[in-house]
Amino acid sequence: MRILIYSYNYYPEPIGIAPLMTELAEGLVERGHQVRVITGMPNYPQRQIYGEYCGKWFVTEQKNGVTIQRSYLRIKSKPNLVDRLLLELSFVITSLPQALNGWRPDVILLTVPPLLVSVPATVLSWLHNCPVVLNLQDILPEAAVRVGLIKNKIIIRAFEALEKFAYKSAQIISVIADGFVENLVNKGVPQSKIVCIPNWVNVNFIYPLPKENNAWKYSYQLDGKFVVMYSGNIALTQGLETVVEAAVLLDHLSEIVFVIAGESTALMNLQKYCLRRGATNVLLLPLQPREKLPEMMAAADIGLIVQKHNVISFNMPSKIPLLLASGRPIVASVPATGTAAQAITKSGGGIVVPPESPEALAQAILDLYSHPEKATELGNRGRQHAIERYSFEQAIAQYEALFSAVVTRSVFSTNVLPKGNGKAHSLLKPE
Repeated sequence: MRILIYSYNYYPEPIGIAPLMTELAEGLVERGHQVRVITGMPNYPQRQIYGEYCGKWFVTEQKNGVTIQRSYLRIKSKPNLVDRLLLELSFVITSLPQALNGWRPDVILLTVPPLLVSVPATVLSWLHNCPVVLNLQDILPEAAVRVGLIKNKIIIRAFEALEKFAYKSAQIISVIADGFVENLVNKGVPQSKIVCIPNWVNVNFIYPLPKENNAWKYSYQLDGKFVVMYSGNIALTQGLETVVEAAVLLDHLSEIVFVIAGESTALMNLQKYCLRRGATNVLLLPLQPREKLPEMMAAADIGLIVQKHNVISFNMPSKIPLLLASGRPIVASVPATGTAAQAITKSGGGIVVPPESPEALAQAILDLYSHPEKATELGNRGRQHAIERYSFEQAIAQYEALFSAVVTRSVFSTNVLPKGNGKAHSLLKPE
């Protein structure tokens, strides 16, 4: 098949959807398909165009058999709502010529956010008479409204109309968590149009490594420490202040150290908060190179997932499969009814505590610190679940089957991932 992936984020961006879409595109090429990627100039997470791409309108590259077609973005390092809208508009306008500059696709995979990209993808679908598979990584505008990013009622209504347009225009909607399915069905999307394919992890790249003789751990003087780690995006949905407050509560235990790795601007704000609260047991680090990820995750005794209380069925942290695959237990400070809590509970690889409660988070960490055998058991369960539920091999097979189904104008059953063992059944039903 000729597969066009429309993704705002792609290689060499190190976190979020970029590594996942890169792995998917390159994996599809290895399976014999032709793949083009329409994307922006790399900028995430610093929100600055990477040096070699600055000042360019269009760039076309080849990497591991994938044709990458990049286009100009109007981007600000500290964007307000207007800047974010202009950023999305710039990608909508500049990406379409790139999408038209190449072979006709058999199917388009569109990742959201950003939501406005559904417009050029739909135009392309009409022009080429090919189906669109809409891949929802977050549910917008609900996520932006819940965290207070969008408050203007007119803008909210406009985005809700765009959301309905995106759902209606797509032939199939692929979501990354079961909670997303319920959210969309409640908005009137036919369940037969939705398929759940979780984000994945390369379980051969991320796997349990010994805590001893860990060069990454030595380099930050963490040898002999009980490491509680948060690594990844630091955004409005997280509330890392809860982690800092938990660290303050455990400050009397000198062996416990909290490590937070993230984007530099967010870390600066967090550092000010640490100083204000007197948190001397928190180590703030920049995002680490991807090749260091296995050692870094092996250095942790506990991996953290943190969300605010209002993050329920519109967000699913992509770091959950990574932590499970690493064989380290998870402590999740997340809403009990949310998608993250459901995934962690189902995995058997972690503990869920109430969100925005430093006391509950500190108590759960202390429990695993005091009972290492419990931590080991959780880690082992999580690793096994990652292999069974989140392996890349399963995910790419499901995407390949899904693309084949929509290309042959069949409907892919919503029961691709039935509750239970999470294995694909590839149920096809003619329209």
